[in-house]
Amino acid sequence: MQIAGVDLYVNHPVMALGSTEWIPTTLALAGAPAAACDTHVIIRVQAQVVLVRVRVFLDHGDADGHGSDREPLTTVFDGQLLLSDGRLVVGDVVGESRFTTSLLGKPGRRRVRVSVDDPQGLARAVDVVISAETV
Repeated sequence: MQIAGVDLYVNHPVMALGSTEWIPTTLALAGAPAAACDTHVIIRVQAQVVLVRVRVFLDHGDADGHGSDREPLTTVFDGQLLLSDGRLVVGDVVGESRFTTSLLGKPGRRRVRVSVDDPQGLARAVDVVISAETV
């Protein structure tokens, strides 16, 4: 079930998704389509050119068909993130553009899957699927 959606105009080509805590300065893409730590995932997006469309889904384990109205996206991260206050922040790494959702419920570690339309580095569409329950 989709719980949020936002079009962001980002100033920096690296987008961060994750906790409301600070992004570790050691987290770097180093040529990979995505990089992650315990609290964040970073991906490369198109900056200062187009709006980046981000959709957030809550996964209840049923086949709800998210993503079926758009061309297929490529999964670049599938793992766990610690959302210590139960909120998810999406935005560029410099903090100029950001969106926060508190629709996730209780704090804790959740399984997160991030998919993009361009895994080579210039994503304009990002889907974030978060497990409904903590793990």
